[in-house]
Amino acid sequence: MVAESTLTRPTTGTAAGVPFVAMPPVVAGGDGPAPVIVSLHAFEPPRSETALAGTLPMASLPAWRFYLGLPMFGARLPDGGVAEVNRRGQTDYLIQLFGPVVEQAAAELGRVITELRDRFPVHDGPIGLAGVGAGAAAALLALAESKLPIGAMGLVNPVVEPALVLGARERRLGVAYEWTEESREIAAWLDFTTRVEDLAARRPQPPLLIINGGMDEVVPPQHGQALHDALAPRYAPHGVRQIVIPDLAHTMGPEPGLEPGPPAPGNVLADRALTEWFHQHLNADAEATVRL
Repeated sequence: MVAESTLTRPTTGTAAGVPFVAMPPVVAGGDGPAPVIVSLHAFEPPRSETALAGTLPMASLPAWRFYLGLPMFGARLPDGGVAEVNRRGQTDYLIQLFGPVVEQAAAELGRVITELRDRFPVHDGPIGLAGVGAGAAAALLALAESKLPIGAMGLVNPVVEPALVLGARERRLGVAYEWTEESREIAAWLDFTTRVEDLAARRPQPPLLIINGGMDEVVPPQHGQALHDALAPRYAPHGVRQIVIPDLAHTMGPEPGLEPGPPAPGNVLADRALTEWFHQHLNADAEATVRL
């Protein structure tokens, strides 16, 4: 269990080998354990757990918010550091970087949450799960394939299919991505617009919010709309929602993206939307088993 002082202020640590920033509930020491919201950062700013905690703090929620570092980022850089990450991206961005990071981030969530439950005063009900960019892709993979108890989800600029990122890299670098049989298989596996049956199969279905930026040049809003439209007939009424924030870009902060930037209107609105969504859905579910 954490020290009493950490119940009222942010703290950092490592759980199951994954670095995290923990933000305590808005009302500490209330009537009992609080719900859990776990968030995963992006490849672009915010590209660290610290930057994400400052960009999307969801500060008014009566819940513990845990922001996790992705594999191959920050303290988890491979041997060779940033140069090695760049080498992998240049060799094959999908096979050696994007795919492995998303897969590992989704796979390790269960172990991380188990350890966090042992160390923090949180209840054992379903969690809230949030993600930005590639972190949102990892959250969708967890929804599709894991047994993690998820009570509500909120995604910001989610990479709903890897081809969108590869296309953006082609436009920026002027170099075409060389597709192979293996990369096509990975792209199909992580194309969530074609995996709606897997995403909607969970019972109970966690309410899902998709937030897209009107200025997102990597994942334009119509791709979030396509995922929403495919899921909506398979979800309970109002169980899935998409909103577009006009002045929200794919990159939500300045380089190098390891610390939060100054508040930007689009980021503030995304934070407000996530806060309202989790307050409505996660806490409503928690009230059935835990008094908040």
